This record gives sequence, C-alpha cells and structure tokens, in this order.
Amino acid sequence: MAELIKIRLPDDSIREIKAGSSIAEIASMIGPGLGRAVVAGKVNGEIVDQRYALAEACDVVIITKRDFEALDVLRHSAAHLMAMAVQRLRPGVKLAFGPSVEDGFYYDFDLEEVFREDDFAAIEEEMMRIVRADLPFERYEATRDEARDILSGMGEVLKVQHLEDIPGDSVSFYRIGDFQDLCEGPHVKSSGEIKAFKLLKTSSAYWKGDASNPVLNRVYGTAFFDKKDLKKHLTLLAERKKRDHRRLGAELDLFSFQPEAPGMVFWHAKGALLYQDLLDYFRAGHEERGYQIVRTPIVMSEELWKRSGHYDHYKDSMFFVDTDEGRWALKPMNCPGHNLIYRSGVRSYRDLPLRLTEPGQVHRNEMSGVVSGLTRVRSFAIDDAHIYCTPGQLCDEIVGVMDFVLKTYRDFAFPEYEVELSTRPLTGSIGSDEMWENATDALKEALERRGGEYRINPGDGAFYGPKIDFHLKDSLNRRWQCGTIQVDFAMPERFDLEYVGADGDRHRPVMVHRAVFGSLERFIAVLLEHHAGKLPVWLSPVQVVVMNITDAQAEAAGSVKEQLVSAGLRCRLDVRNEKIGKKIREATLEKIPYMLVLGDREVEDGTVSVRERTDGDLGSSSVAEFTARVTQEISERR
Repeated sequence: MAELIKIRLPDDSIREIKAGSSIAEIASMIGPGLGRAVVAGKVNGEIVDQRYALAEACDVVIITKRDFEALDVLRHSAAHLMAMAVQRLRPGVKLAFGPSVEDGFYYDFDLEEVFREDDFAAIEEEMMRIVRADLPFERYEATRDEARDILSGMGEVLKVQHLEDIPGDSVSFYRIGDFQDLCEGPHVKSSGEIKAFKLLKTSSAYWKGDASNPVLNRVYGTAFFDKKDLKKHLTLLAERKKRDHRRLGAELDLFSFQPEAPGMVFWHAKGALLYQDLLDYFRAGHEERGYQIVRTPIVMSEELWKRSGHYDHYKDSMFFVDTDEGRWALKPMNCPGHNLIYRSGVRSYRDLPLRLTEPGQVHRNEMSGVVSGLTRVRSFAIDDAHIYCTPGQLCDEIVGVMDFVLKTYRDFAFPEYEVELSTRPLTGSIGSDEMWENATDALKEALERRGGEYRINPGDGAFYGPKIDFHLKDSLNRRWQCGTIQVDFAMPERFDLEYVGADGDRHRPVMVHRAVFGSLERFIAVLLEHHAGKLPVWLSPVQVVVMNITDAQAEAAGSVKEQLVSAGLRCRLDVRNEKIGKKIREATLEKIPYMLVLGDREVEDGTVSVRERTDGDLGSSSVAEFTARVTQEISERR
C-alpha cells in the first residue's frame, strides 16, 4: 500500500494523500472544477508545475487562471514557445534568457540578422502550429556534466556559460517536442493552453546586462488565457502609446532633450512651472512635519563616497572630476552630505529626531542604451530626506513617513498603491546580522501598526539596510516604484555619528533614508501619463485662457485676465484675429483646464462663458464666482 502523507491547504484544512500524487491529482481530488482549472501549484511557497509529485508533508496551494501567478506561468511558457518557433524559422540561432515580465515576456537571441516587426507574423504563425499540435511540456533533470554535454551538443554557447552561474549539483530542462531548454520552470501542461498571444516589439540587450558582452536581439510579447483579455490589453497598450510622456512633453511644450546634454532635461517655461509646483508642495509638506530643508554641494571628494560605501556599488555609474586637490565625484545621492551636516556639531537626545531634507540634484552616468525620457535620466532631483533618531523613536518615525507618503499620493490622484518590504541582499550588504535584524523588525512593526496589506520581496533591500517601497498604480494599470523608506544602522557607524543620551553617554543614532516622489523627473512622467496630460488645475502650467469672439471684446478680455492674475491664477490672453472655434480647439489640445469666452452679450452682462477642457460648455458666470470656484478647486487639490 502506498505511503500516505499529510498536506495543509490554504483554509488550514489537513488532507491525507498518497505520496507521489501530483498537484493536478490533488486539485481533482478537491473538486472536478478545480481539476479542470488548475494551472500550477505552490508547495511551501514555491511555484511548481501541475505535474509536480509530492513526496512529504507540506503546504499546498492550487493555482488557477484566476490567480496572478498563473499569468507568469503562461507567459514563461509562451517565451519557450516563441524560442521554439524562432529556431524552426532561423536554424542556428543561439538562445539566452526568456523570462516572464510584468505584462508579458521576452526572449534574447544571438543571431546575425536581427528581427524586425515585419518578422512577427511568420513567428506567430509558427507558434500557432505548435499550439495546435498540443505538445506537452516535459521536465527532466540532469547533472551539471550531463547538462554541459547536452547544451554543447546543441551549440548553445550562451546556455553553457549560464550553467556556471546556477548553484547545485543538478539542473532542470524542459522539452516541447524536439525543442528543449535549460529552465527551472514552471510551465503550463501543454502548448495547446497558449492560445492568446501577441509579439509586440524588439530591442537590443547585452548578454547578462554587461556592456562588455555581446549585444543580443530581444523580442517582447504578451499572452493571456483569454482572447478578450488580450484584446483589452492591446487596446491599453495603444492608449499608453498615446499618453507617452515624451510625446506629451513636446505637444504641451514642457521639456525637451538636446544632443549637447544627452540624458538630461531642458525644462521649458511651462515645464519649469510644473516642476516648481512640485517643489512648493515639497517645501510646504516638509515644513509642516518638522523637517529642516538643507542644501549640500553637487561635487564632493571621492574619499567621501568610499567611506559611505556608495563607491563600491555606484562607481561605474558615477561622474568623476580630477582637480589639483584630488579626484572628486558628482553626487549620485544626498545621504553622505547630510551625514556631514549631522556631524558638524554635538547632538543631544533632545535634538532627535532630526529630520533633514533636500530636493538635491544628483547625477548618474547611465549607459546610453538605458536612458529613456524622464524615467531614466543622468541628472535629476530626489526629494531626499534623512531622519536621525533614537532606537525608541524609530517605529513612530517610520509610521509618520508612511502617512506622509500615502497622503501625497492621494493629493496627486493616485488612489491605488502596493507596499513591499525588501529584505537583506544575499551579497554586497554592509553591517552586522544584528543591525539587519533590528532594522527589518522595525519596518515590520511599523507596517503592522499602521495596518494594510504588504508583501515581502526577499533579498532586494539596499546595500545598507532593508526598505519599504511604495508602488503606485496608474490609470493604465501600471506599477511605478516611487516612495521608499530605508532603515540604516550601518552608515552612522561608518561616519561615527553620535548623540549624547539622557544618561550622559554617547550613543549611535539610527538613520532613516526616505523619499516620497522619488525622482521628481520620473514622478512628472508618471503624472503626465496617469492624467493623459490633463493635469489637475492646481498643477496646470496654464490654468485659464481668456478669449474674445471679435475685436470688440479684446479690451474686456484683457481686463478679465488681469483680475484672474491678481487672484493668483495662471492665466493667458488669446485676442488673436482667429475664429473662436479655432481658439477653443487649440486650448483644448493644450489641455488647459478652463476657457473663458467673451462675446458682446458677456461684455454687456458683465459675465464670461465658461468652458471646461473635457465637459465643454458650463454656462455663464461672473468673474468673481468663477475665480472663487477655481481658487477653491486649487486649494483643495481636486
């Protein structure tokens, strides 16, 4: 008789099953509907194939199409499907990596003639042939020597190199028909389950992300379980393209990029106004919460960055300057400068918490291949802050920052967000085990005290401490990591930071690194795309445009404009000799929130005709009533 083992299901119920039973068999045992819907499983937190056989007692979760992990499994399988089709169409192509990513998948290929979008139809047609064949995904294991022989025999030189990076005595392969690939999985049961897919674009990528390695051809695609979901996603992608902040920046005359300073932003007058609005919001919010706004030099000695630990982690992306006093570096971040301010005088426990903040300009020498619009630039401002506190104050300070972050996102009309706790990296971290344990415990305590859901992101903390990251969800269903809170016990040690405690002895403060916007440039990109360029009135560079129908109302329009400017509104006057329909169309394209139109009747009645950029005609109003309404809208940040 087969050995029985116990498994625990998500509802905490315990079941006895035969050792060797698969995830698919367990799903069918629970219910026939679940048996038909199963895609994969989770055993003790690790995702596995539905064919995975259980050998001992464990926790089991059945993953169906409704679970978000199922899409990752499907898309990873679709990446293998694409690689198989490509090797059929281009014999001799070498394979690199093919993971699932947010919204889809990609595969990197080493080949002489790169793929273009014109090639996608042929690849998709070959993929559909494999789908119709309904070939099973079969997993098998091999020793490292066996795997090396298999991959060498296939001519997969990149895979042989990758084999050296995989720990353990054995590795796993997946086979579909005559195609096989070195892969951990998991995958769907068979190719027939991958029916709704689309190839999207190509790009270049360095092998293993290293610029000294060969350049590969990356092909992106996406996949869904349902063709309706695929169609909806493709519609969303088209909308994202229309909302691209680079396109909006040019259309709205906000910013530009010039070859004389690649990867750095030239803010035009309207864009500079928007930028200043964020800085004004920054200043008001920080002063209200007891922060001191400071400024530190952009260029500081190389030795400072070695002391802080940033040199070891950032030197390849730092700008250096040689002077007669030695080698200096443009700062990639603000924290070492704030440490020098803290250390400039004797600190008492009565001075703590000390909150220093700076929307400081920093520089990163990003490779040209990764620079992209406002989201990845070489010069940008971080709304950086560093809080120096006692261990007993730490949890309260973290909760206070969380409140600040979430209020900010509400003010900028981001109702949805996700919270993530990232723990100690496996390599490259500084500080003792005790420091990391204390820092992680403080973040967990603050998260539990404030309430709400969060997830653990193992090994993705900063090199000096664990962190909480805030991911905004925009109107196009994308996640953007913006705010962050990082607890650091290590840097105060490196800079010998101290305070005099109530006992008269010297103690180390705890250092909290935090940002709310993150990069101001990147946050503006997210704002523009989230709002499709239709920024809330309080953020719009031009809030109102006043226009006349004929020359007879030009003087009255000018007077209205002066009244609005006196009330603090950003207003423009349009008294050109153009038809009113053209003026309205142009103002609408510029996404100006309000248009005030004056004809003979409005001048006679002492009113204005109000138009809103989306809702159109709102009827007549006195200038005073309109001003009061918009001023309130701005003050409430609607």
